[in-house]
Amino acid sequence: MEPAARAFGLQIRVLNASTSREIEAAFAASVRERPDALLVSGDAFFASRRVQFALVAARHALPGSYASRQFAEAGELMSYGSNIADAHRQLGVYTGRILKGAKPADLPVVRSTSLNLSSISAPPRRSVSRSRPACSR
Repeated sequence: MEPAARAFGLQIRVLNASTSREIEAAFAASVRERPDALLVSGDAFFASRRVQFALVAARHALPGSYASRQFAEAGELMSYGSNIADAHRQLGVYTGRILKGAKPADLPVVRSTSLNLSSISAPPRRSVSRSRPACSR
């Protein structure tokens, strides 16, 4: 990804997080550097924290692209990645072949040819609390 970014005159900053607090810290670091967008890799932990990502990204007005459709469904801008249903179907095919006696090492490696691009149709609504100032006469 780094060579492609350089070819377009872009810089990539890699931030790592393995806890909820580290996600918050990574966003705080990102906001200080004022990036144009986020690109978040596919990760089971990140998927479990997708609502946190959506809330923090919205708070900092940071658009992002994610590897799983679940992020777009949680309110993120977009996702692009493998079709999970297709991957599960292929897993079932492999399992069936193994149960019928095929050796796993003899099975071909299959890459997903079905990809999903998901985006939200409108930005997530943010609740705004407004109170009227007290008037005195």
